[in-house]
Amino acid sequence: MVLVARQAGPVRLANGLVVMADHGYTDAPAADVLIITGGPGWDRASKDPATVDFVRRFSKGASVAAVCTGGMILAATGLLDGLPATTKKEVTGAERSPLAILAERHPAVKALDARLVDCGPVLTGGGVTLCIDMTLHLLARFCGEEVARETARILEYSTALAANEAKGPVVRPS
Repeated sequence: MVLVARQAGPVRLANGLVVMADHGYTDAPAADVLIITGGPGWDRASKDPATVDFVRRFSKGASVAAVCTGGMILAATGLLDGLPATTKKEVTGAERSPLAILAERHPAVKALDARLVDCGPVLTGGGVTLCIDMTLHLLARFCGEEVARETARILEYSTALAANEAKGPVVRPS
């Protein structure tokens, strides 16, 4: 796994946490998958031309998977236009549901209340803990179902995965 940000080096996240980015947008190595996570800075990131351009460019050679409000960043690139997609829906207090915001801001995207939506090279997942489900889904795609199930077992996530799968399957548009 490689962490990519606007530039390599320390990056202060919206919540104050500092992480060390391995690469910047200009020197990010090729990869099979780009995973876009969300968080408190999603609105700013979705309006950042450098971020939007990086995702568009990177998507030409890789699958792109967005989880939680990372789906809002992905929607801002236009890569979800004409496709079904999901994002975080649950909120607290006066916060607006990002799923509702997705539908409002990006009418070309069919906003779905779903666990995971797999449109082939572009995937979206609901709230932040569904990042685990997305990762297991991607492991199944690239390494096989047995690897994904064994990873879930080692993570002691098999029961949670089964419960999530029972709530809603992966949506795959036809």
